[in-house]
Amino acid sequence: MLFTSVMKDNKSFLRCFRKGRYCADKFIVCYYYPNEGAENELGLSVSKKIGNAVTRNRFKRICRAAYRLKEQELPIGYDMVFVARQGVQEKSSADIEEFIVNKLAPSINRSFNKKAKK
Repeated sequence: MLFTSVMKDNKSFLRCFRKGRYCADKFIVCYYYPNEGAENELGLSVSKKIGNAVTRNRFKRICRAAYRLKEQELPIGYDMVFVARQGVQEKSSADIEEFIVNKLAPSINRSFNKKAKK
């Protein structure tokens, strides 16, 4: 990933959940929060309710691949946490790419433009 590092510490996850904004679909939610850095941080969260380890790791793999393909369409300087919802098992990488392009990127750009205008 060109402009992205992996989010590992719990503090960053909690900051996204508590202070960040979110964009949701039927099968995925993305929380995002500005990190004032030169790159994005990507975190993935999948509950055991989604399925067994194979299913959870499949979602993570597909989500990383979709993010990697659409990374250049997202603004830089955000912490992002993707959370799986029930029903994500049947989704493909193309569905997640569609979510990133059609919902997530416009949502981040709207919030980013509001801050830039102030």
